Amino acid sequence: MSMLATLFVVTLVAAALMGSVYALTKEPIRLAELKKKNEAIQVVVPGFDNEPSTEVRRLFIDGDSIFLYTARKGDEVLGTAVETFTNEGFSGEIKLMVGFALDGTIIDIAVVKHAETPGLGDKMVKGKSDFSVQFMGKDPNNFKLAVKKDRGDVDAITASTITSRAYCDAVKRAHRAWTEAQ
Repeated sequence: MSMLATLFVVTLVAAALMGSVYALTKEPIRLAELKKKNEAIQVVVPGFDNEPSTEVRRLFIDGDSIFLYTARKGDEVLGTAVETFTNEGFSGEIKLMVGFALDGTIIDIAVVKHAETPGLGDKMVKGKSDFSVQFMGKDPNNFKLAVKKDRGDVDAITASTITSRAYCDAVKRAHRAWTEAQ
């Protein structure tokens, strides 16, 4: 058998194996992502009894999709969870879930995805610092979503101004989406 034929067979087998692994893991990965999303919605708009991921609206803002999930208890709307993003993080993309009450105030915020520096930028994650607490109960129409260094109302994470700015950027985008959807 020639080297070319051997290389072709090895490549064909490797591609078939990779395709099989992808097919086997695709659904479990999708279910894990859905579970993480539903957990984030539960954090930012607690108390719902519907399946918010089935009541989703999609808006296209700043070159990407923003998803709005309606949280209900019975027939009563409790609020809206907005899955938002920013590409301004120190290590790139950050995804947040921001919960808005019916009056537009922020109920809570959960970090869905990030690659920020451990011990610095990852302090935006609840439980690693109190950074996100300063947003709770605030109305973005009256609370300037920018760090104090940029004449805003947000206390930045020490030594992580870039991450703090990015977080504010994502929350602003979420509020803009929430406002457009009203």
